Amino acid sequence: MSHFTLLKSGKLLLALLVLDWLFAGSTDATTHEPGFTGPITNVTAPLGREAILACSVHNLSTYKVAWLRVDTQTILTIHIHVISRSRRVGVTHSDHRTWFLHIRELRETDRGWYMCQINTDPMKSQLGYLDVVVPPDILDRGTSRDQTVREGASVSLTCAATGSPQPQIVWRREHSKPIVLSEGIQVSSLEGPVLNISRVSRLHAGAYLCIASNGVPPTLSKRIMLTVEFPPVITIRNQLVGAALGSDLVLECDTEAYPKPVSYWSRENGEIVPVGGGLEPQKFDGAFRSVIRLPIKRVTSADYGAYKCVSKNALGDTEGTIKLYPMPQPALDNKNVVQRLNIVADKASEITPFGTQDFRLQDYNRAMPVDGCCFVFLISLVILIKTVTSRG
Repeated sequence: MSHFTLLKSGKLLLALLVLDWLFAGSTDATTHEPGFTGPITNVTAPLGREAILACSVHNLSTYKVAWLRVDTQTILTIHIHVISRSRRVGVTHSDHRTWFLHIRELRETDRGWYMCQINTDPMKSQLGYLDVVVPPDILDRGTSRDQTVREGASVSLTCAATGSPQPQIVWRREHSKPIVLSEGIQVSSLEGPVLNISRVSRLHAGAYLCIASNGVPPTLSKRIMLTVEFPPVITIRNQLVGAALGSDLVLECDTEAYPKPVSYWSRENGEIVPVGGGLEPQKFDGAFRSVIRLPIKRVTSADYGAYKCVSKNALGDTEGTIKLYPMPQPALDNKNVVQRLNIVADKASEITPFGTQDFRLQDYNRAMPVDGCCFVFLISLVILIKTVTSRG
């Protein structure tokens, strides 16, 4: 019963306020009617913040100002009283000259036209627009997820975003890599909600960023991973490798494939090279590239022959061959006899202008190399100098 009485009293108070607003002008003792000092400035505010619309008047006297929502014809405030049931609506004034409509915790539905009225006869009013801007949001529905495609196929990446104003979509690649378009054209970025790639190659593989912005922070982005599948491709730089007995070497081949391949070395008879001992296969992996190395330590005659680098995945397999052939032992250095010679021209060794020097005397049991001739010439020159000095 008390609730009904309170509700009835509230309606009666509202009716009295409206009547007071409508007929307040008849009690005005002045001869100057009120008016607006200037137009209402349109307001733009972000979602969730507070917007304040200002209405400036003069000569208000006993007249009253009201705020209304135009599209719904809803009275929001009359004078200093809030009529709206929304707790987000408020009204303030500055010495009864400027009346402020406050709307807190803005929603998109608050966007629209608002009217400031003075209860003259006829009634005076003016309009102001409230725009609620919304930061971009990338929608899961309508936006591509991570994609996996075969090399040579075509793919379209899409990005759907909402916001106010409508967001602009820009595509970029991660780590500032270029976007490769048809005919090999490369660009750093591309605008539009759809990124079309025809004849996908492994160069297109990687992360793409869909970036949505509309001038309202924050800018939003989504990472879409493009995976390109292709069968193994093997590259061998040196197909013929020579090695002497007892030497060490490394056979090497490069393989590119996705999904990640199974790679190994085998001999020409198909026998897989075992791990351990002198033969130890090694793999160094990149994104879709692997370097497969086969170190061979202390080469023996059994190590000569063909080696196959084999790589397989679900899309195919391939192999490359390296032939290891024997090379003669490198010529041994001549046995050098180091002899210290003191070159003295009737003077003590410590003050001789020639000083003390070492000469490597060749072993003449083997063929004399070119530098041996130089040594013989140098010795002959020393003997000649000593002879001339003794005669002097």
